[in-house]
Amino acid sequence: MRRARPLVLRYPWVLATVVVAAVAGILLLGPAAPAARWVASAFAAVVAARSLWSMIRALRSGTWGVDILAVTAIVSTLLLGDYWAALVVVLMLTGGEALEDYAANRARSELNALLARAPRQAHRESSPGETDDVLVEAVQPGDVLEVRPGEAVPVDGEVVGEGAPFDESSLTGESLPVWHGDGAAVMSGSVNGGGVVRLRATATAAESQYQSIVALVAAAAGSKAPFVRLADRVAIPFTIVSFAIGAIAWAVSGEPSRFAEVLVLATPCPLLIAAPVAFIAGMSRAAGIGVILKNGGVIERLSRVRTVATDKTGTLTRGRPEVTRVEALDGSEDDVLRRAASLEADSAHVLAQAVVDAAVARGIRIPVAEGVREEVAHGVRGLVDGRESAVGRPAFVSPDGGSVQWPTALRPGETAVSVAVEGQLVGRVVLTDRLRPEAAGTLESLRSLGIGHIVLLSGDAQETAQRIGEEVGADDVHGGLLPADKVARVAALEPRPVLMIGDGVNDAPVLAAAEVGVAMGARGATAASESADAVVLVEDLSRIPESIVLSRRTIRIAQQSIGVGIGLSVAFMLVAAFGVVPAIVGAAIQEGIDVIAILNGLRAGLRGRRP
Repeated sequence: MRRARPLVLRYPWVLATVVVAAVAGILLLGPAAPAARWVASAFAAVVAARSLWSMIRALRSGTWGVDILAVTAIVSTLLLGDYWAALVVVLMLTGGEALEDYAANRARSELNALLARAPRQAHRESSPGETDDVLVEAVQPGDVLEVRPGEAVPVDGEVVGEGAPFDESSLTGESLPVWHGDGAAVMSGSVNGGGVVRLRATATAAESQYQSIVALVAAAAGSKAPFVRLADRVAIPFTIVSFAIGAIAWAVSGEPSRFAEVLVLATPCPLLIAAPVAFIAGMSRAAGIGVILKNGGVIERLSRVRTVATDKTGTLTRGRPEVTRVEALDGSEDDVLRRAASLEADSAHVLAQAVVDAAVARGIRIPVAEGVREEVAHGVRGLVDGRESAVGRPAFVSPDGGSVQWPTALRPGETAVSVAVEGQLVGRVVLTDRLRPEAAGTLESLRSLGIGHIVLLSGDAQETAQRIGEEVGADDVHGGLLPADKVARVAALEPRPVLMIGDGVNDAPVLAAAEVGVAMGARGATAASESADAVVLVEDLSRIPESIVLSRRTIRIAQQSIGVGIGLSVAFMLVAAFGVVPAIVGAAIQEGIDVIAILNGLRAGLRGRRP
């Protein structure tokens, strides 16, 4: 009962209709039977007036609805003295509104789950062992927070000390907990599945991943797709047709009851319910697989995409360098890597962490370097095991660095840091930005969906971009492009519409220029995420073809719901025109049509086939 009571109170007009019907029924059983007509008729008239006022306000805002059909059906049945049919129409009208609201909330369940998990408080350490509860807006980068078991991480941060498994399903769609140890980055909104974890904030609440997602979800939930607006416009001819059938039936038969019986079957029109429910369900399902579609219009455009353009770095590749091999001129490969990692341990250079990670992965003990001196854009010097060592550009680490002939030449896309001991070159560490493992499969999936033209647009050298393009199977590859060049290339692509996939600030202009811009936003809120139409919250390109399949399915289901709803309504109106469907029976039939249309629309939120 505790769940049923709030649901009943949420829809008071439905409750009131049932109560009035019960009162009228009781009155019919006693000496006050004539009062039943007046009680039921008065209530129906009030509901008709309410709907009429709602319709007038909608017309003022430029929106046409089918409330006029409902009002006319109620008034005509009252004039004919069929107050029970009027009550059934009222129940159908109020019940339809309640059903639409309930279905919409059910459809956006994934979106609501994201919004409900938004962290509001944080436990900030005020002194060792003591915490104060503060609003998340008060947390600043560098603050140390305490995240207790079962709590959501309030802001983006990194683990301090003992790690724990975190549930990231509401953010990324990943069903299994992800372990984050000491120093690991953790997204806000992740749920702590272990013991108490200490976290050092790396961003404010406004700049954190979860707040960015909440803003996107709020915008998506309140959007209205062009397809839905098209359904609104269909209401005008449908209303005219309904009145025409009713008027003709009345004129031919000479019975005014035919007019009422026809209009009862035209109220309410399922097309105004089914399309929004389908779109909301589709956006909710997308959120469930880790993709935020910013508005319903994105679903329409995604369903029609014919060309895909993609950036390279951070999109087809991981966006971070990794060590691919170590080459030794003197000594072992492990010794070369050990010295490089020792000097790079405290460096802020983009390649430094990759070198350290590679040494750790090999199980190498990294000694602490002494007297470390870093020269920006050149390299690092210091004492490793008491010997002067250097890592960086060849000419920086050794006088002979620039003239050494290495056994293997660097391939396009590779870079290297040289290592020297006391001025003598001993080896180098080769790094590259690795291709995402799912990149080639994703492009193959896009082709299977009818995408006939796939283009790689990159700011990297043509040779580097060409190598990646050949590996993933791109049709055309353009390297050495500035942001403005990418925009020009996308504008010239055919056939349209074009979907552009990118990552990073430099991709923001081209994402905004494409019909559909998709940002790989798993690593935080960026300008790319803000200018894109859709944001992929996981490091997985395969979610893009999944989103296209989902969008096409959503459009198909919305069209089916509208077609079935209108078709059944018109068919039953034509039957009612011959006087074989009483008004009270017609109202029940129309309610059944609404339920069919809504249930069909909800199918867009179910798991469909994977590409």
